[in-house]
Amino acid sequence: MNLTTTALLDLSHTLAGDYLSQFQYPWEALDGIKNFILTLGPTLDPAEYEERSAQIWVHKTASVAPTAFLGGPCIIGPDTEVRHCAFVRGSALVGAGCVVGNSVELKNVILFDGVQTPHYNYVGDSILGFKAHMGAGSVTSNVKSDKTLVVVRNGEERLETGRKKVGAILGDYVEVGCNSVLNPGSVLGRNASVYPLSSVRGSVPPDSIFKGPGTVIHRD
Repeated sequence: MNLTTTALLDLSHTLAGDYLSQFQYPWEALDGIKNFILTLGPTLDPAEYEERSAQIWVHKTASVAPTAFLGGPCIIGPDTEVRHCAFVRGSALVGAGCVVGNSVELKNVILFDGVQTPHYNYVGDSILGFKAHMGAGSVTSNVKSDKTLVVVRNGEERLETGRKKVGAILGDYVEVGCNSVLNPGSVLGRNASVYPLSSVRGSVPPDSIFKGPGTVIHRD
Protein backbone atom coordinates (compact mmCIF):
# COMPACT_ATOMS: atom_id res chain seq x y z
CA MET A 1 0.00 0.00 0.00
CA ASN A 2 1.23 3.50 -0.86
CA LEU A 3 1.35 5.45 2.41
CA THR A 4 2.73 8.70 1.02
CA THR A 5 1.02 11.99 1.77
CA THR A 6 -0.23 12.61 -1.77
CA ALA A 7 -1.46 9.02 -2.17
CA LEU A 8 -3.71 9.41 0.88
CA LEU A 9 -4.75 13.06 0.78
CA ASP A 10 -5.95 15.67 -1.71
CA LEU A 11 -3.98 18.65 -0.47
CA SER A 12 -6.26 21.15 -2.21
CA HIS A 13 -8.84 20.63 0.56
CA THR A 14 -6.94 22.17 3.47
CA LEU A 15 -5.14 25.36 4.41
CA ALA A 16 -2.24 23.08 5.32
CA GLY A 17 -1.72 21.87 1.74
CA ASP A 18 1.65 23.58 1.20
CA TYR A 19 2.80 22.55 4.66
CA LEU A 20 1.89 18.89 4.19
CA SER A 21 3.44 18.75 0.73
CA GLN A 22 6.89 18.96 2.36
CA PHE A 23 6.56 15.50 3.89
CA GLN A 24 6.84 12.09 2.29
CA TYR A 25 4.57 10.57 4.93
CA PRO A 26 1.77 12.52 6.64
CA TRP A 27 2.70 11.54 10.20
CA GLU A 28 5.98 13.42 9.70
CA ALA A 29 3.92 16.62 9.82
CA LEU A 30 2.61 16.02 13.34
CA ASP A 31 5.61 17.60 15.07
CA GLY A 32 5.09 20.97 13.39
CA ILE A 33 1.31 21.46 13.52
CA LYS A 34 1.45 23.92 16.42
CA ASN A 35 4.10 26.13 14.83
CA PHE A 36 2.35 25.96 11.47
CA ILE A 37 -0.89 27.26 13.00
CA LEU A 38 0.97 30.00 14.85
CA THR A 39 2.52 31.08 11.54
CA LEU A 40 -0.67 30.82 9.49
CA GLY A 41 -3.10 32.41 11.92
CA PRO A 42 -1.82 36.01 11.76
CA THR A 43 -1.90 35.88 7.94
CA LEU A 44 -5.62 35.07 7.75
CA ASP A 45 -7.86 37.80 6.33
CA PRO A 46 -9.38 39.71 9.28
CA ALA A 47 -12.43 40.39 7.12
CA GLU A 48 -13.08 36.63 7.22
CA TYR A 49 -11.49 35.40 10.45
CA GLU A 50 -11.94 36.77 13.95
CA GLU A 51 -9.19 36.27 16.52
CA ARG A 52 -11.55 35.58 19.40
CA SER A 53 -8.72 35.36 21.90
CA ALA A 54 -4.97 34.93 21.71
CA GLN A 55 -4.04 32.44 18.96
CA ILE A 56 -7.63 31.36 18.33
CA TRP A 57 -8.91 32.22 14.86
CA VAL A 58 -12.53 31.48 13.96
CA HIS A 59 -14.12 32.12 10.57
CA LYS A 60 -17.07 34.47 10.80
CA THR A 61 -19.37 31.90 9.17
CA ALA A 62 -18.46 29.17 11.69
CA SER A 63 -20.84 28.25 14.49
CA VAL A 64 -19.32 27.65 17.92
CA ALA A 65 -21.58 26.62 20.80
CA PRO A 66 -21.17 28.73 23.94
CA THR A 67 -20.40 25.56 25.89
CA ALA A 68 -17.53 24.56 23.58
CA PHE A 69 -13.92 25.15 24.62
CA LEU A 70 -11.39 26.41 22.11
CA GLY A 71 -7.77 26.20 23.21
CA GLY A 72 -5.00 27.88 21.26
CA PRO A 73 -3.49 27.74 18.90
CA CYS A 74 -6.37 26.70 16.68
CA ILE A 75 -8.11 27.69 13.48
CA ILE A 76 -11.80 26.97 12.82
CA GLY A 77 -12.73 27.20 9.15
CA PRO A 78 -15.76 28.57 7.29
CA ASP A 79 -19.19 26.97 7.75
CA THR A 80 -17.84 24.62 10.40
CA GLU A 81 -19.99 23.69 13.38
CA VAL A 82 -18.43 23.22 16.81
CA ARG A 83 -21.15 21.76 18.97
CA HIS A 84 -22.09 21.57 22.65
CA CYS A 85 -19.22 20.70 25.00
CA ALA A 86 -16.64 20.13 22.28
CA PHE A 87 -13.11 20.35 23.70
CA VAL A 88 -10.46 21.67 21.33
CA ARG A 89 -7.31 21.36 23.42
CA GLY A 90 -5.10 23.21 20.95
CA SER A 91 -2.85 22.76 17.94
CA ALA A 92 -5.95 22.04 15.85
CA LEU A 93 -6.56 23.16 12.28
CA VAL A 94 -10.19 22.49 11.41
CA GLY A 95 -11.17 23.03 7.79
CA ALA A 96 -14.29 24.27 6.02
CA GLY A 97 -17.66 22.62 6.46
CA CYS A 98 -16.55 20.37 9.30
CA VAL A 99 -18.50 19.09 12.30
CA VAL A 100 -16.86 18.91 15.73
CA GLY A 101 -19.59 17.40 17.80
CA ASN A 102 -20.88 16.88 21.29
CA SER A 103 -18.09 15.98 23.74
CA VAL A 104 -15.53 15.58 20.94
CA GLU A 105 -11.91 16.22 21.93
CA LEU A 106 -9.29 17.39 19.41
CA LYS A 107 -5.56 17.74 20.05
CA ASN A 108 -2.67 18.26 17.62
CA VAL A 109 -4.72 17.51 14.52
CA ILE A 110 -5.45 18.61 10.99
CA LEU A 111 -9.02 18.11 9.83
CA PHE A 112 -9.43 18.60 6.10
CA ASP A 113 -12.54 20.24 4.67
CA GLY A 114 -15.79 18.35 5.18
CA VAL A 115 -14.55 16.13 8.01
CA GLN A 116 -17.17 14.95 10.49
CA THR A 117 -16.38 13.99 14.07
CA PRO A 118 -19.94 14.39 15.31
CA HIS A 119 -20.38 12.37 18.51
CA TYR A 120 -18.09 11.46 21.40
CA ASN A 121 -14.88 11.14 19.40
CA TYR A 122 -11.29 11.56 20.58
CA VAL A 123 -8.91 12.60 17.80
CA GLY A 124 -5.33 13.21 18.85
CA ASP A 125 -2.04 13.46 16.94
CA SER A 126 -3.90 12.61 13.75
CA ILE A 127 -4.73 13.85 10.26
CA LEU A 128 -8.19 13.29 8.78
CA GLY A 129 -8.58 13.66 5.02
CA PHE A 130 -11.28 15.30 2.92
CA LYS A 131 -14.80 14.28 3.99
CA ALA A 132 -13.54 11.59 6.35
CA HIS A 133 -16.18 10.57 8.90
CA MET A 134 -15.84 9.04 12.35
CA GLY A 135 -18.92 7.29 13.67
CA ALA A 136 -20.25 7.88 17.16
CA GLY A 137 -17.82 6.83 19.87
CA SER A 138 -14.95 5.99 17.53
CA VAL A 139 -11.56 7.18 18.76
CA THR A 140 -7.90 7.39 17.88
CA SER A 141 -5.52 5.81 20.37
CA ASN A 142 -2.30 7.79 20.12
CA VAL A 143 -0.01 6.17 22.71
CA LYS A 144 1.03 2.52 22.95
CA SER A 145 0.37 0.80 26.25
CA ASP A 146 4.10 0.17 26.74
CA LYS A 147 4.89 3.80 25.83
CA THR A 148 7.43 2.80 23.15
CA LEU A 149 7.75 4.73 19.90
CA VAL A 150 4.99 4.17 17.36
CA VAL A 151 5.71 2.09 14.26
CA VAL A 152 3.45 2.19 11.20
CA ARG A 153 2.81 -1.29 9.85
CA ASN A 154 2.34 -1.75 6.13
CA GLY A 155 2.18 -5.47 5.44
CA GLU A 156 5.64 -6.80 6.26
CA GLU A 157 7.09 -3.28 6.21
CA ARG A 158 7.67 -1.40 9.45
CA LEU A 159 8.05 2.38 9.26
CA GLU A 160 9.56 4.05 12.32
CA THR A 161 7.82 7.33 13.19
CA GLY A 162 10.23 8.39 15.92
CA ARG A 163 7.24 9.63 17.92
CA LYS A 164 5.70 8.41 21.13
CA LYS A 165 2.35 9.83 20.07
CA VAL A 166 0.80 9.02 16.69
CA GLY A 167 -2.92 8.52 16.34
CA ALA A 168 -4.33 7.75 12.90
CA ILE A 169 -4.08 9.00 9.35
CA LEU A 170 -7.40 8.83 7.50
CA GLY A 171 -7.34 9.23 3.74
CA ASP A 172 -10.02 11.10 1.85
CA TYR A 173 -13.59 9.78 2.21
CA VAL A 174 -12.74 7.24 4.93
CA GLU A 175 -15.68 5.95 7.00
CA VAL A 176 -15.03 4.68 10.53
CA GLY A 177 -17.84 2.71 12.17
CA CYS A 178 -19.28 3.49 15.58
CA ASN A 179 -17.29 2.63 18.70
CA SER A 180 -14.19 1.60 16.77
CA VAL A 181 -10.63 2.10 18.03
CA LEU A 182 -7.88 3.15 15.65
CA ASN A 183 -4.71 1.96 17.37
CA PRO A 184 -1.49 4.03 17.33
CA GLY A 185 -0.09 4.41 13.83
CA SER A 186 -3.18 3.23 11.95
CA VAL A 187 -3.34 4.42 8.34
CA LEU A 188 -6.53 4.10 6.30
CA GLY A 189 -6.39 4.52 2.53
CA ARG A 190 -8.80 6.60 0.49
CA ASN A 191 -12.40 5.36 0.46
CA ALA A 192 -11.70 2.70 3.09
CA SER A 193 -14.46 1.73 5.52
CA VAL A 194 -14.27 0.21 8.97
CA TYR A 195 -17.02 -1.92 10.52
CA PRO A 196 -18.46 -0.77 13.86
CA LEU A 197 -16.77 -2.08 17.01
CA SER A 198 -13.51 -2.70 15.18
CA SER A 199 -9.99 -2.54 16.59
CA VAL A 200 -7.80 -1.38 13.71
CA ARG A 201 -4.04 -1.82 13.69
CA GLY A 202 -1.63 -1.12 10.85
CA SER A 203 -2.72 -0.04 7.38
CA VAL A 204 -6.03 -0.57 5.58
CA PRO A 205 -5.85 -0.42 1.76
CA PRO A 206 -7.83 2.12 -0.25
CA ASP A 207 -11.28 1.14 -1.54
CA SER A 208 -11.54 -1.68 0.99
CA ILE A 209 -13.71 -2.67 3.95
CA PHE A 210 -12.14 -3.63 7.28
CA LYS A 211 -14.42 -6.22 8.87
CA GLY A 212 -11.96 -7.36 11.51
CA PRO A 213 -8.31 -8.34 11.99
CA GLY A 214 -7.30 -10.42 8.98
CA THR A 215 -10.63 -9.81 7.25
CA VAL A 216 -10.32 -6.97 4.75
CA ILE A 217 -12.21 -7.14 1.47
CA HIS A 218 -11.92 -4.97 -1.63
CA ARG A 219 -14.93 -2.79 -2.28
CA ASP A 220 -16.92 -3.89 -5.36
